[in-house]
Amino acid sequence: MFQNARSYLSTPLTVGLLVGALWAPLAHADDYAEVNRLIRAGQASDALSRADQYLASKPRDPQMRFLKGVILAESGKTNDAIALFTKLTEDYPELPEPYNNLAVLFAGQSQFDKARAALEMAIRTNPSYATAHENLGDVYAKLASQSYSKALQLDSANTGVPSKLALIRNLFAPDTRSGNRPATVAVAPTPPAPVAPARVSAAANTPPAAQAATPSAAAAATPAAKIPSSSPTPSDPAESADIVQAVRTWAKAWAAKDMAGYLGSYSAQFDPAGSLSRKAWEKERHNRIVTKNAISIDLSDFNIQASDTKATVTFRQNYRSGRLVSNSRKTLEMVKENNRWLITRESTG
Repeated sequence: MFQNARSYLSTPLTVGLLVGALWAPLAHADDYAEVNRLIRAGQASDALSRADQYLASKPRDPQMRFLKGVILAESGKTNDAIALFTKLTEDYPELPEPYNNLAVLFAGQSQFDKARAALEMAIRTNPSYATAHENLGDVYAKLASQSYSKALQLDSANTGVPSKLALIRNLFAPDTRSGNRPATVAVAPTPPAPVAPARVSAAANTPPAAQAATPSAAAAATPAAKIPSSSPTPSDPAESADIVQAVRTWAKAWAAKDMAGYLGSYSAQFDPAGSLSRKAWEKERHNRIVTKNAISIDLSDFNIQASDTKATVTFRQNYRSGRLVSNSRKTLEMVKENNRWLITRESTG
């Protein structure tokens, strides 16, 4: 659910700026880190000045432009932030995060139809973007709440509507959730490796935009998706090795733009995220992969939970293609078919 920037809305639905992946050249990590430090210190004016100074010589840099959007949102310049994130979606349509942040800002203005459209674009860009799926569910719930309220105004004798409306309101009420999960925010990469997206808690008396956008220090970062450090592995070590090898074969085919090998790593049971059919998903993946000049994918930190025929594999995926760099946590659900481990579901973050 959208979390922690509760005062963005007067309704139970809460909103926060969220980012699922970082796309930043490591060569400029110091600049990003300094802007992040200034944001954390509440020095928005200095952070904006530093960002503008950087962008004067590198006006198309996506990460610094994104950070500038965060600064603008924190400073209450919502329309300027919306304009910036909108331009980012035009210049880098393959990135889902700007769409997601646009949705957050639109929701903060109670423009839920625009928020829904932006989140659907984020999911179309990356069907495995779990944050956008969750946020879209919240937006649909908010739209449903508005429709139920309108129905009740038009027909106060309808006894079925109040219970539906109460159900949605209780869903988002702070005291009915098992803990108030913090929002995921952008954290600039820090050498020697990009920092994964972190979850931080917003201070109760922090301004709404600051609650949504303030990055956490890398040392205090907590992974967006918690994976047990001692997950059980198959009793047969060879089986575990076969699962890892299947994942590496999938990544190798992806990097080589070998579409037959890549798509062959997916089971007939594979369920694409979102509303795409399997055929539409394959076409979209083909268009996104073969058009890249070069792709590099490094996998590490494997963690496996498995039975004889099913497995859940989590790992760190470092993706690089041109200016696009993403370091994220990946989860694959797999099934063993004809002595091969194949993917049935995948998610990022």
